Amino acid sequence: MSDLHLRRIFPISPEQLFAWITLPEHLLKWWGPEGLHIPDHALDFRHTGPWHSVMENQQGERFHVSGEVTHVDAPRSIGFTWAWHGEDGQRGDESHVTFTIAATTEGSMLMIDHRDLGTEEIASRHEEGWTSTLRKLEAVLADLS
Repeated sequence: MSDLHLRRIFPISPEQLFAWITLPEHLLKWWGPEGLHIPDHALDFRHTGPWHSVMENQQGERFHVSGEVTHVDAPRSIGFTWAWHGEDGQRGDESHVTFTIAATTEGSMLMIDHRDLGTEEIASRHEEGWTSTLRKLEAVLADLS
């Protein structure tokens, strides 16, 4: 199994960053790679339980992902399972994501650990997706300054 670890520092407090990674109204401003929007979702990472999102590109292709929020430890971390749905609607292999927040002298560090990704190729595609998604979060938070 392959794992992915990403780190980014944001110039806001851990409490503010936690709000940006858990509240639906904030999540929808940055969730998903660049060029995609979210026409359907149940994104609320404040509580344990099911979640899902459909990401749609400009050509109308849809990418459905879902899972369970497994833990919430405000304002330090959230964990959730992750599985893509196939064209037939069936969930594929499940992986595990943890968002961890730590205070830094510059603000807060967000650590994304995405585990159990199967192959290096799958991990590489997820790294591209998360990196693009984090660019969106960086842009949104930069606009707040």
